[in-house]
Amino acid sequence: MFRRCNLVRQLRGASTEAAAVAETPSRLQRLRAKLHDDEQQGILTDTFGRKHTYLRISLTERCNLRCTYCMPAEGVKLTKKEGILKTEEIIQIADLFVKEGVRKIRLTGGEPTVRKDVIDIVGQLKQLRDLEQVAITTNGLTLTRQLPALQRAGLDALNISLDTFKEERFELFTRRKGWARVVASIDLAVQLGYNPVKVNCVIMRGRNDDEIIDFINFTRDRPIDVRFIEYMPFQGNEWKENKMVPFDEMKTIIREKYPDFRALPNQPNDTSKAYHVPGFVGQVGFITSMSQHFCDSCNRLRITADGNLKVCLFEGKGEVSLRDALRNGASEDALKDLIRGAVSRKKKQHAGMFNLTQMENRPMILIGANRKKKLSCKMSNIMSMRYKYFPYIPTYFKSNSSIRMYSSLSHIDETGKASMVDVGWKNDSKRVATAKGFVKIGPIISNLIAENNVKKGDVLSVAQLAGIMAAKRTSDLIPLCHPLSLSYVNVRLRLNEESHEVEITSEVRCTGKTGVEMEALTAVSIAALTIYDMCKYAANPGTMQIYGIELVSKTGGTKGDFVIDKA
Repeated sequence: MFRRCNLVRQLRGASTEAAAVAETPSRLQRLRAKLHDDEQQGILTDTFGRKHTYLRISLTERCNLRCTYCMPAEGVKLTKKEGILKTEEIIQIADLFVKEGVRKIRLTGGEPTVRKDVIDIVGQLKQLRDLEQVAITTNGLTLTRQLPALQRAGLDALNISLDTFKEERFELFTRRKGWARVVASIDLAVQLGYNPVKVNCVIMRGRNDDEIIDFINFTRDRPIDVRFIEYMPFQGNEWKENKMVPFDEMKTIIREKYPDFRALPNQPNDTSKAYHVPGFVGQVGFITSMSQHFCDSCNRLRITADGNLKVCLFEGKGEVSLRDALRNGASEDALKDLIRGAVSRKKKQHAGMFNLTQMENRPMILIGANRKKKLSCKMSNIMSMRYKYFPYIPTYFKSNSSIRMYSSLSHIDETGKASMVDVGWKNDSKRVATAKGFVKIGPIISNLIAENNVKKGDVLSVAQLAGIMAAKRTSDLIPLCHPLSLSYVNVRLRLNEESHEVEITSEVRCTGKTGVEMEALTAVSIAALTIYDMCKYAANPGTMQIYGIELVSKTGGTKGDFVIDKA
């Protein structure tokens, strides 16, 4: 799965070959050297050579504002208190990342200042050897009474969010009062010597884009770094492209007032493009996540409040739970393997603007946490089935032990070993599951099937029988599935002569204590493999492809029904 594992396998293979055919030592030496080089890169360097030295840690999902671009109007479902990282867990995780090369930690939320021990957390982080900076991003609502203590604890830098200089707009944007307190927090930060004080401002067309010049003027005689953030799509914030004011348009607006507005030098890993008006004390930055991404220099990782490692802000999937690993007694080496695996899967860049709007991602306030309530039924069922039947995906192993991903999965006992779930306590109920899949066959095989001229016989009929038989034998094929008495199995196959593919649909029913999702998926899978086996003799290399096998609906059971809507 990882480059390290591949190199180890190559090294072992080369060693075996050396013993058998007296391989020259030079190749072994090269492989050992390559493995050593990869180990030297560390666990925080991804496959594109990006070394991650900046860690953002969310202290809480709670917030004392309800910003429209951050969360949906109906609110969000928060993780229970016991699911949030404890102080000692935050410090333990931070310590591990600092040992591996992180030099800057930023505390975020939710709103980090609503956590009662935020000052203690800052103080303990400052004790970590080699950590160069502890910063915080806050809405500033309670900062006037907390900032002196945070500064004494060692807080090095802070960002304060403010999207408008108009009090009534502030209340419209945040659904709360408090504009004067936020402005007072900015003034206090300047008085306490923070330089610069960064002010985050999300610009939205028709909402506050008429205040861009006001924010520029705010930097005239203050050490303020206003950071204009392009409006980004998160679940529930009703993002629309026409609401976003892109970087180039903001520059045009500013230069109409200040023609000499010019760029400043940027550091290699800066996410903000720095500019200023000559003669002004402060400066301006543009965070252009939508119009001009900066993925190639990204050095940031995120730990969510519930302890998930998130390698990209716009990555809705692929998180791993460091919280569960800690609470299950994972060793430091096991934690490193978990982190290495997540970092190695980080993509070269996030999706484009249009694709981002179509992707599932959390409300901004819950990055890495629970989905909105209206999605919870569908997604929790999908995830629970994934974990129920595939408890080792993904799984990372040390060479001499079986360390799982450390999540609360079924089919796993307290030692991490595979174990069949006891369903004896459940009541019988009617269960139905439908699955679907496709086999791309190409024009030659499509014609052969249509003419029933395949050498091995009637492809669709044989595949149908194979699928039905496989559904009945699922518990023999999948070790931890319960044997079920099925009342109905139907497998339908349809040849599409225009697209040259076979569509397979299965429906399985039973009355029992557990569902028939795996039986439906197995029926489609085996039917597809049967088509592949019967037709491969006539296929050109690469023309046949099995794809799109998925569960499309389920009914029955305690976790509710769902249907995947393809509309």
